[in-house]
Amino acid sequence: MTTFSVPEELSTYYKTHVDTMLKFADVGVSATEQWFDLYAKSAKAATAEALKQTRALAAAKDVQELTSLQTSFSQANGEKVSGFARAAYGWATETHGEFSKLVEEQITETNRNVAAAIDKASKSAPSGSEFAFNAVKQAVSAANQAYDALSKASKQVVDMTEATVSAGTAGAGPAGSRKKVA
Repeated sequence: MTTFSVPEELSTYYKTHVDTMLKFADVGVSATEQWFDLYAKSAKAATAEALKQTRALAAAKDVQELTSLQTSFSQANGEKVSGFARAAYGWATETHGEFSKLVEEQITETNRNVAAAIDKASKSAPSGSEFAFNAVKQAVSAANQAYDALSKASKQVVDMTEATVSAGTAGAGPAGSRKKVA
């Protein structure tokens, strides 16, 4: 019977990738759990509030009281929907940040491994091949710089979007507080 031995580098490579995949799976499961928790709590609260509002509307004694209740419920419901949207946006932003961090770690590790492989290969390459290895190193460096620029631009877009959402939700007051124009 022949024994097959796995080289240490290959074994380490596979262990690292399995660990990375488990980290991604953990973040995904955690994010899903948080989303379902947010959704379940919101649905439960919305159902309870709908029952309470329905009972209040059914108990209204006249049209004026009914109109007053409808107006106050509309404002309260709008604020609750806005609160849910902010919570969902916060969940999405947090989840995106966690996945981005994992991707950054993976890219950094891959860059280290590629640099080490290029250095190792260049040491055992025939003389005169330095030019080719320098070209590969420059190409890898250019790709990393392009990725960094894209990553920074993406972060700026996310920051501007967050600022816009924050400004939009802060500026939106209750509907009854707006002045009516004749």
